[in-house]
Amino acid sequence: MNRNLVFIAVALFLWGFGEGMFMNFVPIYLGNNFFLREQQIGFVLGAMGFFMAITHIPSGHLADRIGRKPLLVTAWALGFFSTLVMAIATRLPLYLAGIFIYGLTTFVSSPLSSYVAMARGKWAVGTALSLISATFNIGMALGPITGGWIGEHYGMRASYLVAAGIFFFSSMPILFIEPQPVINHDIESPPVNLWNNTRFVSFLAVIGLAVFSMYLAQPLTPNFLKDVRHLSLSDTGWVFSAGALGNALLTVGLSRFNPRYGFIVAQALVILFALFIWQGAGLPIFMLGYFLLGGFRAARPMAQAQARELVHDSQMGLAFGTLETVTAIIFIFVPPLAGFIFERDPFFIYPLAIGLIAISIAGSFIYSSRKVTHA
Repeated sequence: MNRNLVFIAVALFLWGFGEGMFMNFVPIYLGNNFFLREQQIGFVLGAMGFFMAITHIPSGHLADRIGRKPLLVTAWALGFFSTLVMAIATRLPLYLAGIFIYGLTTFVSSPLSSYVAMARGKWAVGTALSLISATFNIGMALGPITGGWIGEHYGMRASYLVAAGIFFFSSMPILFIEPQPVINHDIESPPVNLWNNTRFVSFLAVIGLAVFSMYLAQPLTPNFLKDVRHLSLSDTGWVFSAGALGNALLTVGLSRFNPRYGFIVAQALVILFALFIWQGAGLPIFMLGYFLLGGFRAARPMAQAQARELVHDSQMGLAFGTLETVTAIIFIFVPPLAGFIFERDPFFIYPLAIGLIAISIAGSFIYSSRKVTHA
C-alpha cells in the first residue's frame, strides 16, 4: 500500500472514532439538552445539510486547481475546532454554530476521494476508495459504544470533549502525506464539459433517487429507538456501533463487486434495515438492522467508482464534488420531511422508504445495463 494511503487510513480511523462518539447522538442531544421536537430537530439536521451542500463543488474545483493536501489539512483543523465549540456550548445558538461548522468539513470528501484515486497504484478505484472508507467506519464502530458509555456516566458534553482530543491526534498523519501534482487537460483536445456529459448528468439523477430513498428513514431513527422502542443510551450506542461495523465490513465486501452491481446490492441491504427497524423487536434485531444499513455507506465508493469511469482526470475533483453536492442537497430537505412524517406516524416512514428504494433499485439496474463509455 502507498505510504500516503497508510497515513490517510490512520487519520480516517481516528476521525471515525471521534465522530462516532457524538454524531449519531446529535438528534437525541438536541431533544434532551435543548428540548427540541422531532420536526425542529429535522430542520436543524436539514440546515446542517445546507452547510454540507455549499462546499463540495467549490472544494472539488479547488482540488483540481491548487492540489488536494491543503484542503485536507484545512478540513481536519475545522473538525477539531467545531467539535470543541460543541463541547463548550451550553446554549443552543453556540451549539448550532459548532454543528454547522462541522457540516462544512464535508468539503473534504471530494479532495480526499480524488487524492486516494490518484494514489491507489495498481488497485482498482472502487477497491481503493472502499478500503480507505472502511478504516473510517471501523473507527465509527468503536465511537458509539464509547460515546454512549461516557454520555450515561459523565454527560453527553464529555463525549464532545473526548472527540475533540481524538480529532487533534487524527490531524497529525495528514500533515505527513505528500502533495500531489495538479493535472491539466490537453488544451488542444479538451474533455467534454462536465455539464454537457450526458452520461454523467443522467448518473446524477440515478444517485439522487438512490440517496433520497436510502436516507429517508435514517435521520430520526435514533429518536425512534429511544422514544418508541425505549432503548437506553448504552443500548443505542451498541446499535450505532453495529451500524458502523456494518459500514466497514460491507464496504470492503462490496468492493469486490462490479461497482454498478455492488451499488444495487447496497440499496437492497438498506431495505432490510428499514424492515428490521419497522417490524423488529429486541436489541439484537435492531443491531442487525443497523449493521445492514452499512449498505448506505458502501454505496458511496460504488457510486464514485462509476463516476470515475465517466470523466477525465482533470475533472475528477469537480465530478466527485458534484456527486457529494447532490447527496448534501438531499440531506437538507429529507430531515424536515422525516420529522413531519415522524410526528404524525413514526412507523409509516419505514414502509415508505422500502417502496422508494425498490423503485430506485429498478432505476439503477436499468442505468447499469447500458453500455459504459469512458470519458
